[in-house]
Amino acid sequence: MSTLIENQNSQAGMPTELAHRAGDGIEVLLLWDSDDTRLTVVVDDRRNGGSFELVADDGRQALDAFYHPFAYAAARGLAYPREGLPRGASAADGLAAPASSPR
Repeated sequence: MSTLIENQNSQAGMPTELAHRAGDGIEVLLLWDSDDTRLTVVVDDRRNGGSFELVADDGRQALDAFYHPFAYAAARGLAYPREGLPRGASAADGLAAPASSPR
């Protein structure tokens, strides 16, 4: 079996990480779900265990939400930080398959 087929099989049903950034204990991921073509921004604050997700309407909004997630959360009325995540745990753990390398 080729490596490409093995990678496709192992990633079936898993969102693909399109972008990731981290700083000062906050991680932000941009995920794409190929099954339903949904783009989601996941924010994880490891300092206090807070996290939230934003589903984008389109690609342009997804990229803007990736760079300004707290503004989008406030505009949508999302309460932050959301309780319930143990300190040091990540809302993004195990959610995304890594993006494939460019050819």
